[in-house]
Amino acid sequence: MDHEAVLALFDQQMRREARPDAAGARVERVGDVVRQVGPPAGWNGVLWSALDEDGVDAAIAEVVAFFRALGVDLEWKTYGHDRPAELPARLAAAGFVAEETESLLVAPTAGLPLDVPPPDGIRLLPVTEEAHVALVEEVHDRAFDGGRSSIGHQLRQQLAYAPGTVPAVLALHGDEPVSAARLELNEGTDFASLWGGGTVPQWRRRGIYRALVAFRVRIAAARGFPYVHVDASSYSRPILERLGFVALGTTTPYVLEADGAQAR
Repeated sequence: MDHEAVLALFDQQMRREARPDAAGARVERVGDVVRQVGPPAGWNGVLWSALDEDGVDAAIAEVVAFFRALGVDLEWKTYGHDRPAELPARLAAAGFVAEETESLLVAPTAGLPLDVPPPDGIRLLPVTEEAHVALVEEVHDRAFDGGRSSIGHQLRQQLAYAPGTVPAVLALHGDEPVSAARLELNEGTDFASLWGGGTVPQWRRRGIYRALVAFRVRIAAARGFPYVHVDASSYSRPILERLGFVALGTTTPYVLEADGAQAR
């Protein structure tokens, strides 16, 4: 795999020419910034920018003013190769807060192991209906100490936006949901996206994660996607690299909350 060429393709298809990720969302290019305006409870933020030192502060101010007027939280998703180099510092100066830096990992679907069975006693179930979404939410409640994430909203949006797809996979022990992970098939691009999901603590380190990766990659390969990509934490990166993923860089979200309690 030509790392530089694949990174350039990723920037082009997934960032500069990004498509809306949900029904009711829109993607706009304003100057050298590509941003998404999401539907209610959807994702709002900056997907790509090509700024210089002279124009970066003005561009940040325009983005902040635009999303402040909408009364929504804002995420500026930066990558380690973005320019100018001081973009993160300028975002911090404007009030953005950096979240955890993750590794941008990519692999050709043709080069990944697809036959990775789940551990004994575990079965995998594609998420295709509302009852399955509720089980994914249950996993996240237990995996993240009761702090329900936005996973349910994301899955419902995907099922509504692209019916007939499989936006996530559940791991079940009997009827008990113990792990779940999300999948995005980015139509019109060469990349399917794997999102980490969560595993109930007592079921971690048993090989469930590897089986969920293989299951989702099989779906992506069957749909003709040449590559899969992951924003990987320091925990999942070693597992994914052993499977054949390669780090092409880093990504750090910078978040700015909406002004005032009423906006939230």
